[in-house]
Amino acid sequence: MKLFPTLFLAAGFAFAALPVSAQVTAPGTNPLGTDAPAGTYSIDPTHASVTFKVAHLGLSSYTARFTKIDATLKFDPAHPEGAKLTVSIDPASIRTDYPFPEKENFDKVLAESDKWFNAGKFKAITFASTGIKMTGDKTADVTGTLTLLGVAKPVTMKVTFNKGYASHPMSKKAALGFSGTATVKRSEFGMTNLVPFVGDDVAVLIEAELSGG
Repeated sequence: MKLFPTLFLAAGFAFAALPVSAQVTAPGTNPLGTDAPAGTYSIDPTHASVTFKVAHLGLSSYTARFTKIDATLKFDPAHPEGAKLTVSIDPASIRTDYPFPEKENFDKVLAESDKWFNAGKFKAITFASTGIKMTGDKTADVTGTLTLLGVAKPVTMKVTFNKGYASHPMSKKAALGFSGTATVKRSEFGMTNLVPFVGDDVAVLIEAELSGG
């Protein structure tokens, strides 16, 4: 039962956030209808996840996740098409919830094997956006470059803007929330082990909250 995840996406993350501008965009004066200010936001690791699914022998979709994600987003709600996203995922943080760790540390196998993520050599899975096309009031196609196992390929994420706050009810900081999906063909990045018994197409599911400075 072996698999592969991906991104990135939405995709992506290791960078310190810059302070968010104090100027707040009034509700209704921007396409997203949010009062969140323009500025640079960083991932809230307690409210973010990158999960992936891959077909296993046609019987089910094997599901796993990464636990160490960093991201920075430069964002102006008045001009969402100009946003810039950078993501970094630690492949060694893969978690499968394999039920018999005394028999096999499956997380370690996937993270360290050169047939899978080879995390000792490739320390990060990264994504950097290159363009955004709005597809609806709060939806967009985010194109970018995904780098996995040292191979860089274009990937498109379908992203939904969920909500934004000028002042989060609890943290009192500016906050943004997004959901995203992408499909990555792992063989294109050189991860061909067990194809087709373990699927080539990997579905990536992203949930992310980001905070201002």
